[in-house]
Amino acid sequence: MNDVEIWYLMIPIAMVFVAIAIAVFFWSVKSDQFEDLDRHGSNILFDDDEVAHQQAQRNVQPAQKQDSHKQQEQHDHSA
Repeated sequence: MNDVEIWYLMIPIAMVFVAIAIAVFFWSVKSDQFEDLDRHGSNILFDDDEVAHQQAQRNVQPAQKQDSHKQQEQHDHSA
């Protein structure tokens, strides 16, 4: 293969990789992989059976919902 003919192989391979990356991204958004980024980082600090862990999980979730509503309201008012 000469220099020009290799592009006929490389471009379709690159397009397949891009399609796979886009499909994986949309799957992760659809399956809520990005919904709760903070909770999993703090999970390692607590044992699952401790009361403190259960209370922290309850406190984190409502706070995140309020923050997302505030951000949405700010976005709506800025338009």
